Amino acid sequence: MKRSITPIDREVRLSDDEFIVSKTDPKGIITYTNRVFMHIAGYSESELLGKQHNVVRHPDMPRGAFRFLWQTLQNGDEFFGYVKNMCKSGAYYWVFANVTPDYDANGNVIGYYSVRRKPSDRAIATITPIYREMLALEQKVGPKDGPDASIQLLLQKLDELGMTYNELIMSLDK
Repeated sequence: MKRSITPIDREVRLSDDEFIVSKTDPKGIITYTNRVFMHIAGYSESELLGKQHNVVRHPDMPRGAFRFLWQTLQNGDEFFGYVKNMCKSGAYYWVFANVTPDYDANGNVIGYYSVRRKPSDRAIATITPIYREMLALEQKVGPKDGPDASIQLLLQKLDELGMTYNELIMSLDK
């Protein structure tokens, strides 16, 4: 039985030289994790390997953000984004994530590599209200249509800014 973790308002911050690295199979099951990931998230290797990567998903994150991530990866593109994750203790940590498809010799996706580093305070301050709006819309619309509705909200905001998603994300960490 999966234990329920209650979020607490305590941030764990990566240092400037720390990188979280993990690898998953095509369905998001963790097949590799580095020690920094285990240390920051508070899980042992055995608690992470074989588990869905969403084991660290924070409830403040809109599901649309992850649907957008998966759509990007399924298009064969790498993904960059800001993610608020939850530690085993209930504390949270922010990351600037880069997720890249891993291909076999025949060009088939065999998994995904993810490298995460400390995001800038500016990036977190910019993305937090967007995620808050996306999450509120998801809760209003419901679990079935919420993720797609929140993606549309994100795309609308990008259109208003006159930027693509990648342009926004890359501009925040300069």
